[in-house]
Amino acid sequence: MNSADVLDSPSQPSMRPVVAPYVTAWSTEQAPSSVLVAHPGGIGYADECRFDRDEHGVLWRRMTLRQGAGRPAFAQVHPLRQRRAMRRLLCQVCGGPADQSSDGVLWLLQDHREDWPGWPNRMGVTEPPVCVPCVGLSVRLCPALRRRAVVVRVGRCPIAGVGGVLYQAGFPPLAIGPASVEFDDPAIRWVVAAHLIRRLGESRIVPMETVVS
Repeated sequence: MNSADVLDSPSQPSMRPVVAPYVTAWSTEQAPSSVLVAHPGGIGYADECRFDRDEHGVLWRRMTLRQGAGRPAFAQVHPLRQRRAMRRLLCQVCGGPADQSSDGVLWLLQDHREDWPGWPNRMGVTEPPVCVPCVGLSVRLCPALRRRAVVVRVGRCPIAGVGGVLYQAGFPPLAIGPASVEFDDPAIRWVVAAHLIRRLGESRIVPMETVVS
């Protein structure tokens, strides 16, 4: 069994009453103390086990699983639940299946259409998609989305890489800073990942009123 098996385990939560978004970390979910070491050509944990890496061999940030215990830490995302939602295209809010139609998968994003022509095509996202019922809920409850939100149908959204902290060799390894790295980049062996990234393509912005009743 590897980390992909853990992500697909039936014991993982699915649909549930929404108290906090599915991908949100909780106050009782902590990062265990871990010692990082530099190997030839990459980074690892001193006590590394097979669950610490994904099917691409990428090292992931450790965090305990105690969803629903304590208080939601809305500013933090749980690495395992984010990765599961992105891999399986689950709603980031309720944890159920994201909405999919012949036009594509549904995403709710902050509006940055001024960034480049054709936005959000070619954009890498760490936010998982959503289901229709959770669109209205998110817009009502999230201040950032209440100000600037768009609904997007995405025809293509391949998994492209990871976001996390990039390190360089040293004793101990030295953190360089946050980074988004594609799977074919050799630097990915020096990342402790916290988010899975999908790249959006064949995207079309749809009127909010067609989704939110």
